[in-house]
Amino acid sequence: MSAMNAITLNDIHKKFRLYHLRQTSMRNFVIEFGRTRYEILEAVRGVSLTVAKGETVALIGRNGSGKSTLLRVIAGIFRPNQGSVEINGRLTNMIEIEGGFHGELTGAENAEIIGTIWGLRRKEINRRLTDITKFAGLERFIDSPMKTYSSGMIMRLGFSLAVHVDPEVLLIDEVLAVGDEEFQQQCYAKLLELHRQGATIVFVSHDMRAVQRIARRSVWLDKGTIRMDGPTDEVVGEYLGDTTEKTTAG
Repeated sequence: MSAMNAITLNDIHKKFRLYHLRQTSMRNFVIEFGRTRYEILEAVRGVSLTVAKGETVALIGRNGSGKSTLLRVIAGIFRPNQGSVEINGRLTNMIEIEGGFHGELTGAENAEIIGTIWGLRRKEINRRLTDITKFAGLERFIDSPMKTYSSGMIMRLGFSLAVHVDPEVLLIDEVLAVGDEEFQQQCYAKLLELHRQGATIVFVSHDMRAVQRIARRSVWLDKGTIRMDGPTDEVVGEYLGDTTEKTTAG
């Protein structure tokens, strides 16, 4: 792996089994156990990709194109059936982060735990907690159990944590859709600041305005393969044209 690259993907394939379960009695379920029908879905097919250190890259595509699956492969959430993933730098991911929070613990306690997992010492997390809380707009709630938080509050805390732990490689899946306009503007500004500081950012989004605002490079995935990879304005233009053409034809 080149020292200039933060992420290197070599011939990535990711398959899933889609089971076809019929409504049946318990007796028939026992009889048919082990003979359940399924089909293989190859969500990602032979993707090779490098992301340079300090680069911000958007993964775009229609629903089912494989972009979120690929992001989860990069994050280590999914193991590829074939191919290799190499990461050069401390990885922080904003994927399904709500699953990492414990509802009985306060926001501050969860921040300490997650921050430790992401590589910060507790003393450093506590030093940054005021900034994390203020960014998320949770000053009144940070010492309340997270089971009392709304989904938006959880995502705001997760995003704030991720961008305040000095990420070297940051992975984001659609989190910019969370919150009101003011919070979204904060998110954009913080991501641009991290980019200037040299962080590598890879994110999935359906919002082409966000893609054009943040990413200089975009990768368009279609049916699990890379259809186009290049400057964002060019890739987004081709993608929107294809989407409009298919919608009109439909």
